[in-house]
Amino acid sequence: MDLAQLSETLQRDAGWVVFLNVLLEQGGLPVPAVPTLMLAGSLATSALQLAGVWGAAIAASVIADLLWYVFGRRFGYRVLRGLCKISINPGSCVSQTEARFVRWGLKSLLVAKFIPGFSTVAPPIAGALRLALPGFLIASAAGAAIWSGAGLAAGWLLRAQVQAAISVLDQHAARALTAILVVVGLWISWKLWKKYEFRKLSLLPKITAEELFAALQTPNPPWMLDLRGATLIAQAGLVAGATVTDQSRLIQTVRAWPKDQSIVTFCACPEDASAIQAAHTLRQAGYHFVKPLAGGYQAWVECAKR
Repeated sequence: MDLAQLSETLQRDAGWVVFLNVLLEQGGLPVPAVPTLMLAGSLATSALQLAGVWGAAIAASVIADLLWYVFGRRFGYRVLRGLCKISINPGSCVSQTEARFVRWGLKSLLVAKFIPGFSTVAPPIAGALRLALPGFLIASAAGAAIWSGAGLAAGWLLRAQVQAAISVLDQHAARALTAILVVVGLWISWKLWKKYEFRKLSLLPKITAEELFAALQTPNPPWMLDLRGATLIAQAGLVAGATVTDQSRLIQTVRAWPKDQSIVTFCACPEDASAIQAAHTLRQAGYHFVKPLAGGYQAWVECAKR
């Protein structure tokens, strides 16, 4: 289907096209909805038609958010771990996004759609934390209204420019596709480079759960930093003797600690991403006796059961 056919389809079935596109994007698929919203806004022939498309976008977004909320409430932290595992860069673990959500609360849903990745992670976090469903739905609908309304309004106000851009793209489709592929290729290359950098960081010496339990029985036990997200801490409870922190306040947390103290960092992220990042940051700050816990919180729990 070329761009002219897409425009015709949008004019005929704008509400359904926008509904499906938004539902798929908010469900986690890489099918950006903003271009569709702008195109639909530019093709709207009346305020009533625009309002109908806006309602379809809000409904689709709330449905997707509600599904993620239910998954989070039902499966808890396993949903977040799954989202973290499919990330191309484990260093940008869900726990960082989770900390942002916990800090802002339901108000974060008002801007979540504008932040890549955050819009998918926020609803299951809300479910896992068992936040009240009515408040969640109101915040979700308000955020969806702001986000989709901005896209539609931009298309409506800039309809002449949008249509001109569509015409140019239609005439130079091959070049436009090439440019898009180049941009996508550069983005993937950058992500893979970040993954490679993380691999280098992960060569940091680690401590096993068995070694940590043994060290805790010595006269000078290591101090522990718990980098799990608030969702898992709320579900599983605190780890005795560990200090809860996150990447944003890491240095502040250890400011009064002696730099020759043995420190163990642990998280619940795939590949121990947050723990490795924290250990690297602390080593750069002069805390040279820092090791991440291999296997993270799960290894700690399994070792404690033996």
